[in-house]
Amino acid sequence: MAAPVPQSLSAKFVGSFAYLTVKDRLPLILTRAIDTLHRHKYLFLEHHGEEGVEAEKQTISLLSKLLNELKTDKPVIPLTDKLSDTEQWNQYLERQQVLMGGDEKPSWFKSPWLYVECYMYRRIHEALQLNPPISSFDVFSEGKFKSFFDSQKAIILICTCIQDLSKNVENLDDGQLKEEFLKLFQVSLWGNRCDLSISSSEDNSQTSNPLDCLDSLKPFILIDDIESIWSILANSKRTRNDTTPKARVDIILDNAGFELITDLVLADFLLISGLATEIHFHGKNIPWFVSDTTYTDFKWTLRQLKAANHMGMSKCGVKWEDSIKSGVWVYHDDPFWTLPHEFCDMQQEAPNLYAELQKSNLIIFKGDLNYRKLTGDRQWEFTVSFHHALRGFHPAPFCILRTLKSDVQVGLKPGQGEELKATDVDWMTIGKYAVIQFDTPSM
Repeated sequence: MAAPVPQSLSAKFVGSFAYLTVKDRLPLILTRAIDTLHRHKYLFLEHHGEEGVEAEKQTISLLSKLLNELKTDKPVIPLTDKLSDTEQWNQYLERQQVLMGGDEKPSWFKSPWLYVECYMYRRIHEALQLNPPISSFDVFSEGKFKSFFDSQKAIILICTCIQDLSKNVENLDDGQLKEEFLKLFQVSLWGNRCDLSISSSEDNSQTSNPLDCLDSLKPFILIDDIESIWSILANSKRTRNDTTPKARVDIILDNAGFELITDLVLADFLLISGLATEIHFHGKNIPWFVSDTTYTDFKWTLRQLKAANHMGMSKCGVKWEDSIKSGVWVYHDDPFWTLPHEFCDMQQEAPNLYAELQKSNLIIFKGDLNYRKLTGDRQWEFTVSFHHALRGFHPAPFCILRTLKSDVQVGLKPGQGEELKATDVDWMTIGKYAVIQFDTPSM
């Protein structure tokens, strides 16, 4: 018999990671957003005059109100900014009200954690949208820029690595090609540790050589389906012909900064190795979860690489920008990625996006938030299968590369979760452990 669908993770469970996040981490992120606006007061004055300063004051007022609502567990209120997704957000609130039942209203400490955390970032966006001319200001951009610059040594190393591979890839036999794939795939996996929403916007850059530590990190990969992923790509390359000349890989991005560079390096390798013929990136359409990649971040990163003094970085920047211009790299930012829905809702809520993903030979999801949305952010038993926890979300073969930073995990062997807890009580939330999980519609 199929396992029942469990409750959502929520701050109503006092002492849980969700509770501590809503109680401590989210208020800290909001407070830092307010401080960032205040510190840019003179920039707003310089660019927009007194109108900019007044907009800053009004935005801070709205965010201060939001902070108070969060801390005091006030009911979640409808959005008022009349953007293209406002109606969907307000319909989702109505849906939460129905699920609550009775007279109780959805609120910060009673509703699902996934919902209220997403809602906070959407309310930050609303506060800015209601106050032009500063509506395009990203309160998280400083942290993303800092993460990039503080990871410079590691970025140079992996840019140099892909440049060297570009020169020699045609000389690699199948075994060597697989070895390089496995290496760069793991670099992309561990790049996911650089998440500013988990560190509450504090420094979380990559300072060590990401290529040197892969062997020492392997014991911390709890589920490793990398062979299945290699098989999908290798078989696609082997069977490509005039009838099916293309092989598409979609990458659902997570963090800007160092992690984004690891994803771009992986994308470059997939193309030069012939494992893919086109790469489709999917980012966020608004600033999201502190360090998530927006199109502005994506373009900024390519510009920084092009302008770098290091030849390897500069060559990567030039090449990758050309990849965008030629269409072998394509960037998407569908609004669904910044809605609160679980991905099992995608086919109904965003049918065009679901249809787009169905065109892919392989989808690579990055990061903890995508894992939470894939599995519904629920209190699953550790041994429940990944396929079951997806609850019908099967657009194409896909994998998730995730370092664990929240207390949801499925697909483990019997006793594996309990053994980890016995040796490391916080194993699910500290980014020390990782998974590479694979699913295909035919499973």
